[in-house]
Amino acid sequence: MISPELIIKLKTIDTPFYFYDIGLLNETLTCIKKYAEQFDFTIHYAVKANSNNKILHHIKSFGFGVDCVSGNEIKAAIENGFMGKEILFAGVGKNDQEINFALEQQIQCFNCESIQEIEVINELAAKRKQTTEIAIRINPNVDAKTHKYITTGLNENKFGINFSDLPEVVNKLKKCPYLTLTGLHFHIGSQIIDFNVFKGLCLRVNEIQQWFMDRNILIQHLNLGGGLGINYLEPEKDSIADFEQYFNLFNRFLDRQPGQQIHFELGRAIVAQCGHLISKVLYLKKSLQTEFVILDAGMTELLRPALYQSFHKMENLTSSKTVKNYDVVGPVCETSDCFGKAVPLNETQRGDFMAIHSAGAYGEVMQSNYNLRLHHKPIYSDEL
Repeated sequence: MISPELIIKLKTIDTPFYFYDIGLLNETLTCIKKYAEQFDFTIHYAVKANSNNKILHHIKSFGFGVDCVSGNEIKAAIENGFMGKEILFAGVGKNDQEINFALEQQIQCFNCESIQEIEVINELAAKRKQTTEIAIRINPNVDAKTHKYITTGLNENKFGINFSDLPEVVNKLKKCPYLTLTGLHFHIGSQIIDFNVFKGLCLRVNEIQQWFMDRNILIQHLNLGGGLGINYLEPEKDSIADFEQYFNLFNRFLDRQPGQQIHFELGRAIVAQCGHLISKVLYLKKSLQTEFVILDAGMTELLRPALYQSFHKMENLTSSKTVKNYDVVGPVCETSDCFGKAVPLNETQRGDFMAIHSAGAYGEVMQSNYNLRLHHKPIYSDEL
């Protein structure tokens, strides 16, 4: 995945740092564009996955829009060349300042997640005498069959408006003259690898859209969210997700109305495989039960293993010796600062360079300065 020539160059850089394979990112974006255009699907990149400026710049160059969940994400999008009409604003807790900023930018659409949020956006838009488009995020009660922390489409989750509340929503919108309902928004979770889940989502969306059609409410666009998973176990085997099957499935099972736009808000599947966390081995330490590899990267650089107990493939870039099992941990003063237990690695010693793969999504963007740790700037393949 990382060539010997690149390893020589990376060894000269202070660790830990994120390394991005821009060539792979561009290949991924090309693949998405190819299959999305076959069905006239619209792609909005989920900025929360990775808000790195260079990543945003490359995504913008492919003509995609963005899905934002904070005012600062909207600001980052604008600063990287995205126009207001290319921006969707989602999120269950938009504050007044963020809403006003989004109105100033004349964004394409607010994805609304509660009746009270609808009231607030209408009130703030009225003060500006500005009409704005909204989509209703509906909780379809579809199980994404993924980690409970990244499941978002069940009745028990905080996201979206329940189907039973739709009559109240429709009545409320009649009293909101500054809002125009143009879309329905659905997002059921992340890292979904069972394609039957997406089929189930399509069938449920069809039912919900029919409810609106029965009431003569025209829905101009359906936003199906994202959630497409990647292969964390064998990233070199599946460096690009199966976008062909993904988009074909929605084209097959979704009841698209004439002239209706279909939106997707992909994040992880776009950027995860192009990012790697590069770290140096500080120490090896034996205990009665195991042998630890202590890295200079920790949960402050990559939080996912501590937060979700997620798996990332790890590789010793500078050893070709016999494979042994190690517990790979970081330097942070937390027992949860652990990247993996019984990890098979080529026999490791102090000073070796390690790569933690598939870290381009929810890696750099979730860094913290806990323990007052500082972070090195990212490195990009096209700049080496």
